[in-house]
Amino acid sequence: MKKIFNYFLIGILAFLPIYVIGQIVFFLNDRFSDLIKFVYGYYDNYLMTAIIFAGSFTVFTYVGYRLSIVGRSWIISGIDSIADRIPFLNTVYRVIKKVVNMFSGHEQKEAREVVYIEYPKEGLWVPAYVTNKEKEMYILFVPTSPNPTSGFTVIVHESKVVKSEMNIEQATSFIISVGVDYDKAEEASKLLK
Repeated sequence: MKKIFNYFLIGILAFLPIYVIGQIVFFLNDRFSDLIKFVYGYYDNYLMTAIIFAGSFTVFTYVGYRLSIVGRSWIISGIDSIADRIPFLNTVYRVIKKVVNMFSGHEQKEAREVVYIEYPKEGLWVPAYVTNKEKEMYILFVPTSPNPTSGFTVIVHESKVVKSEMNIEQATSFIISVGVDYDKAEEASKLLK
């Protein structure tokens, strides 16, 4: 059961960039025409709702299974090839997919790391996610509490970075809990040196 739920979550993460692109398309559609409003149709039939739920669960789980075992899914590959042909949306889709892959670990070439940097001034430390490295420069995403999806991106020299033993999940929990969930007290004492 745990594996099935894991595959389901991986499948949802794989569809997240598609969902965002869909929201952009639907937003533009609402502004310019009513041609595809049937997508938002509602059903009063409980059987139809159950069928849609079971079908969605099956598709997400199948895609998650294929991504975990094989590394690719023909459904996602087909959507990728379509998204690549649409100007502007292909850029948004590609960026969102990279961000989702950073947090999920799929197709991640660089090791996912958490580091500390001094911000907003010397002596104050905040955790940051390493999103990329270029020679001795680190490109970091500094999340803000309590919503780790908001924040800002900075480029810093490696000498300004202190590596953390936290993984992405622990750092995210620390940020969401506004510091309550922090079991790395020994790391905090190292920052004072």
